[in-house]
Amino acid sequence: MESGQYLKFLRPYLFQLPPSRTAAYARFFSVNRRDPVKARPSCRSRLQNVPCVRHIYASAVEKPTDVTSDQPQDVVGASASRQVTVENRVQKLRDFNALRYPRLGSRPSRISIPNFRERYQDVATTPATEELTLEGRIMSVRRSGSRLVFLSIMGEYQEVQVMISLNQLSEPKPDPRQFREALHPLLRGDIVSIKGTAMRTDAGELTLKATELPTLLSPSLAPLPEELTNQETMVLKRHIDLLVNRRTSDTFRLRSHLIKSIRDFFHEKDFLEVQTPILADCASGATARPFLTSATEFPDKELALRIAPELWLKRLVVGGNDKVFEIGSSFRNEGIDITHNPEFTMCEFYSAYSNLADLISITEDFITRLFKHAEHLIQSQFQSLVKPKIKLPEKSWKQVEFIPALEGILDIKFPDLAEPDALPKLIELLDGRANITQGLKLTLPKLLDELAGEFLESSSYEQPLFIIHHPACMAPLSKSFTCPKTGQLVSARAELFIEGREIANMYEEENNPFEQRRKFEMQLESRKGKPAVDDEGPVDVDESYVQALEHGLPPTGGWGCGIDRLIMLLSGATRIGDILSFGNLRNVVSIRQAAKEA
Repeated sequence: MESGQYLKFLRPYLFQLPPSRTAAYARFFSVNRRDPVKARPSCRSRLQNVPCVRHIYASAVEKPTDVTSDQPQDVVGASASRQVTVENRVQKLRDFNALRYPRLGSRPSRISIPNFRERYQDVATTPATEELTLEGRIMSVRRSGSRLVFLSIMGEYQEVQVMISLNQLSEPKPDPRQFREALHPLLRGDIVSIKGTAMRTDAGELTLKATELPTLLSPSLAPLPEELTNQETMVLKRHIDLLVNRRTSDTFRLRSHLIKSIRDFFHEKDFLEVQTPILADCASGATARPFLTSATEFPDKELALRIAPELWLKRLVVGGNDKVFEIGSSFRNEGIDITHNPEFTMCEFYSAYSNLADLISITEDFITRLFKHAEHLIQSQFQSLVKPKIKLPEKSWKQVEFIPALEGILDIKFPDLAEPDALPKLIELLDGRANITQGLKLTLPKLLDELAGEFLESSSYEQPLFIIHHPACMAPLSKSFTCPKTGQLVSARAELFIEGREIANMYEEENNPFEQRRKFEMQLESRKGKPAVDDEGPVDVDESYVQALEHGLPPTGGWGCGIDRLIMLLSGATRIGDILSFGNLRNVVSIRQAAKEA
């Protein structure tokens, strides 16, 4: 063999070998790279040139043109490199008899790291004599000679320093060789348990002075990088992202706190929290394309994931529950962008004997409370995040009426939007004044929604904006009335926009079963001649809901809020995937494939 061929055989990951041979080469390589434990009983060779920080290795050598692969070169190289790194780590742990995952025994002295820091935050409390046990993940290892090691361990989002000195350990002390062998395998990412007492260093840093050698509870076989900035890796390996990037964990913790605050808000107002079906034989309560599925119990019936919980919740109001709310997932088979994900979290509430003015007032109180709570949390706990920069009005919030505002901006008089020919008439009147999406999919509600997005919603960047009294055709589940200003049939509806994003949608619910049936039928009629498969999905009269209304729905105000967009606003996140535990749907469906290629 020539020298290049020897190198290729002994360092296959540098040449990004085909996947069919990667495993074999990796096994050979890991065996030949083993520390010479059996050849020499001394541990001195193992203690030399051992880095305390691990890195993710990636090949930078170009693959020779005569080597073929059915996977991308960078994928094969990274896969081989990772496998070699893990196998080397496994072998080293075996050499030191440290590849163990022990069960936890009784630990009466155990204390969490946050409680430890709180108990000994006062300098006067240290040094202490009480022995305590801390457990956490090693974030750094600093060796100072052969008899002193400093660790930084993290637990429950907080870190604390640990000092392990051979001279400070309790009797019977280990000999120097045992000390080195016990600490040598420890690396960043390992999970350990350490018993010791609280003290402060000369620099005043709170530290756990170990009185016993640490116990390795769960070794980290794969390397934990010092930093992670690649956006794709951050979502495909969210567990690493959470360990390395404080902003990610702070965002998720802020989300949890704010959802609790939302629940507290409604509980304080005597609302009943409920859970309604996610799977049903039809999807209703909104205009969206549903996800369709089936169940083994009903092989001949097509089921759908809910697109909104609205009709279920209003049935509960009919049943005598005057105030109900739900926080849960909904699903819409639509596109993905920076503010939309097919699976999302909604909060909806329904309050009997509440009108539109009541709903707007509740919304102002709700948003104000959350903004203040978010500011406090970011300032006190989640300092990697930036406080919301939006200034909320101290008094009444800005409101604009849908049709009068558009007529003023476009300098036109809308046709009667309740007439069958309203769509072509409005298109003709616009005459280049607006960007209109043409095609069979264009409906009057869609056109009106596009006009609002182009001309009204942008003013919400200056201050929060309520758009009120939408045309009746845009809200088939809302009560409607004739606008005294325009003579148009409009809905008792409002939408709240902040920084161009729809935050909440609310309206007085239609409780007239005859009128509700008529609106359902009009919605169905408007879809005649449209494609069978489009953004809005199938529309049908929900007879079960109409029959529920026949038992009497009190005058009710209904309200819905997209939790994900709200968290984006309060956390400063720019993409919806940043506030979802494992990113958007595109990221979620890529995780398994990414693992196969790793």
